[in-house]
Formats: sequence, C-alpha cells, structure tokens
Amino acid sequence: MRTPSRRRPRATLALAAAGTLIAPLLTGCWVGAGGAGSGGDAINVLMVNNPQMTELQKLTRAHFTKETGIKVNFTVLPENDVRDKISQDFANQAGQYDAATLSNYEIPIYARNGWLHDMDSYVARDRAYDEQDILKPMRQSLTGDDGRLYGQPFYGESSFLMYRKDVFAAKGLKMPAHPTWQQVADLAAKTDGARPGMKGICLRGLPGWGESMAPLTTVVNTFGGTWFDKDWKARLDSPEFRRATEFYVNLVRAHGESGAAQAGFAECLNNMTQSKVAMWYDATSAAGLLEADDSPVKGKLGYAPAPVEKTKSSGWLYTWAWGIQKASRNADKAWKFISWASGKDYEQLVGETSGWPNVPAGKRASTYDNPDYRKSAASFQEMTKEAIESARPNDPGTQPRPAPGIQFVGIPEFTDLGTKVSQEISAAVAGRQSVDTALRKSQQLAEKISKEYEGR
Repeated sequence: MRTPSRRRPRATLALAAAGTLIAPLLTGCWVGAGGAGSGGDAINVLMVNNPQMTELQKLTRAHFTKETGIKVNFTVLPENDVRDKISQDFANQAGQYDAATLSNYEIPIYARNGWLHDMDSYVARDRAYDEQDILKPMRQSLTGDDGRLYGQPFYGESSFLMYRKDVFAAKGLKMPAHPTWQQVADLAAKTDGARPGMKGICLRGLPGWGESMAPLTTVVNTFGGTWFDKDWKARLDSPEFRRATEFYVNLVRAHGESGAAQAGFAECLNNMTQSKVAMWYDATSAAGLLEADDSPVKGKLGYAPAPVEKTKSSGWLYTWAWGIQKASRNADKAWKFISWASGKDYEQLVGETSGWPNVPAGKRASTYDNPDYRKSAASFQEMTKEAIESARPNDPGTQPRPAPGIQFVGIPEFTDLGTKVSQEISAAVAGRQSVDTALRKSQQLAEKISKEYEGR
C-alpha cells in the first residue's frame, strides 16, 4: 500500500502556518517549542465534550489527583472547536496543552509532522498499563509510520445495525445474522409506519466529514467504491460510488427519519430512544446509551453487524485517544494521567460508580472478559468486539487504497474535502439537487487533491 507519509502536503504546511498566526490569539501566550504548559504538579488537558469525557473530568480530582498529587486543568470543547484548537496548539508546538484527545485520523498525521511525543518508552516501563491488552486494531491505528505508538485509546468503536426487536416481532420480521444493505432496505420499508410516526431507519444526513460521510463511506466501501484508487485518481464519479450514494440517499428519503438532512449522531440517538425509528445504523458506542438504566428502549433492541454488499465486513474503526504534545514540559505527568484514564482500574471505577454500560469500552480485551461488564452489556458487547476486531482500515473495500482509513481517507486534506462533499450529499438528501449533480461537484473537488498526490 502506498501512503503519503514521505512528504508534507501543502495542506499540512498551510495548517502549520495558519496555526502560527492564530495560536497567540487563542492561548494568550505563544512561546514556541519551549512550551507554555502548566509546569509543577499540574498538567493541562484539552478534550472533547462527549459524555464519557465529562464523566472523566468529574472523577479525576477525587481519584487521580488524590492518588498522585497531579492536578489536571481541563479545557472541554465541542468536537469541531476542540479539533481546531488542538491543531493550532500542536502545529505550533506552543506547549499550552500537555495532552489532548485526538482520533485515529489525526494521530498518524500529527506523528508524521513531529507534533507528538511517542509513548513506547512509557509503555515499556508501565507494566501495570498492559499495552497488549489493548485491542490490536486500536494499537495499529495509533501507530506512526515509524512503527512507534503515539496514542492510547480512551474508548473505541466500530459501527453496526441497531433495531427494535419488539417491532420486528410484531411485524413477523427477522433480522438476518449478517444482513445485506438490500435486506436492510426491505426491512426499512416493512417497518416504516409500524407504529404511529415511526420510520423504518435512521441514517445520518447532517453535513460533516465525521457526520454523514462516516456511515456513507462504509456503504461506498462495501459497494465496491473508493474515494481514490491506488494511484490517487479521484473516483467519486465511478459507477460504484454513484450506486452506493444513490442507495443511501434513496433509502433515507424513502424510509428515513424526518429532517434527515440535518440529522447526525445525536438526532438519530434521540429518534431511536423516542421510538421514532425502527432501525439505526451507526456507532457501536451508541449501544451503551440505549441500554442505560434510564433509557426508554432498554432491553428492546437487537444488534446486527454492519450491512454489506461485496465485502465480508464493513464497520468503521474510530477511537478518541490521548496524545502528548512533543513540546510538553510535563510529558511524564501527562503519561501518568493517560495511564490512569485509559487503564483497567478506571474502567472498574466507572462501572462501580456510574454503571457498566457507561464504561468507555471498545479498547481492552479484558473489558470483554469482565463478568460485570458482560452481564450488563450482554446484548451488544460481543457484537461490538467482533466489529472492532474485523475492521480493516488498510483494506476496507474491494481494491487497494493509497492511504489508510475506513470512514475517512488518512490525509490532512480530507477534513476539508469530506466536509464539502458531505454538504453536496446533504443537499441531495434534502431534495435540493440530484445525486448525479452532487457527485459531479464532489468529483471536481476530489480531483484537486489528486493533483497533489498523483505520481508520488
């Protein structure tokens, strides 16, 4: 597999340059590679504001700080904002933040640019952390081109199909053990209207490279399509990409949720918990929320592997993970925090204090051997583990890829490209333009990226 790892694309250089100008406005004191971190017995951590992270914030002072004496100063922001702030601080090596939440999309790119502290030496010394307990796909996705580890997962996920068992039973329907997308479409048609106001399926239509493009790209993969072929030729106008996109758009328009063009993960979660949809294809991490004690659909759901067409599996691979800034003056303390936050004892703590379905799972084999977790997450835990272990980030489709990634393309330019393409697709979901028009515009956008990479 060819990768762009031997060069710094113009987009990466532009990001670094933009960060140099913007970081002082955001941090208040840009000091370059020397760092402006907290120093002493404190570290600064920048992280996304999802429920698992806010739970971590609540538990840190009474447990980690009490045990180690290390104070953790958290900055918590929405996903788009936190990505921007991290890229600015890390691209500059400003050192304002010692550690931050990064995904398996950013970590290999940041490592390639020298923005991250490798973790091999810490892992080697920290026997209690048990790196080999981390699921192999997660370890591989957080490894740089040089074979070194640059991240540790806080939680991991793949994708699967969630469905209402009671609705299926009432309609005399059965979910196949390994459904195809056509079977899912047929089931969506049969469950549409099964209850007043209920639609057959929820699929993301909200613009965003990490919103609608995540599930859609898995459909593209299994239908035989790809964003770029092995020679970096853009393929968004290929028959396979078009067929997958038409299928997705037609399915959500015919049997999907109301307001689909503005529906992302949060909206689909609400639709599922409020019994407005019979099925939902999305992240495996959603199951813990659906099966929580206060969920109105707890115990009513079944789970099936991500639907396929031409491949054996199609689930994505994603993790919110911890990265240590290369310029941090507190890398050792940052590792202690990461070791605790991603360790076995922390999962035990969450299970005992907040309930086992809330454990940040999807990263450790031992979690799936834990009898307490297995009991409380019995309906989805094995399916989640299988989905993660069957994910193939280097070979997710039917032909060779020039860069890793299942629901994304592992190059810096994808955040901009994926978001712009998603806006075109969302317009098709809303009925404002045809799929052909959306893909023609999208192909033109992707061809600009092709010119950057072809022949390298």
